[in-house]
Amino acid sequence: MKTVLNIDDELLTRAKTVSAREGKSLTALIEEGLRLRLRRAVRKSRTGRHALPVYSDKGGLVKGIDPRSNRSMLDAADNA
Repeated sequence: MKTVLNIDDELLTRAKTVSAREGKSLTALIEEGLRLRLRRAVRKSRTGRHALPVYSDKGGLVKGIDPRSNRSMLDAADNA
């Protein structure tokens, strides 16, 4: 299918250089780039987001530990 694209001049110059060096047509180079980009997008959509593990058992912090204080948390870890 024919289509018209507006491509940045510098990008087009670089693409023509690469296509000439590799002995490929500019069309083949652009198609390859699109396939790579679209394949990556499909891979990302398949994996989705990773669910974070959530602790759902009973319990919590020991009395006297301030969860907003790094020092309190580190001191409690040192005493464990």
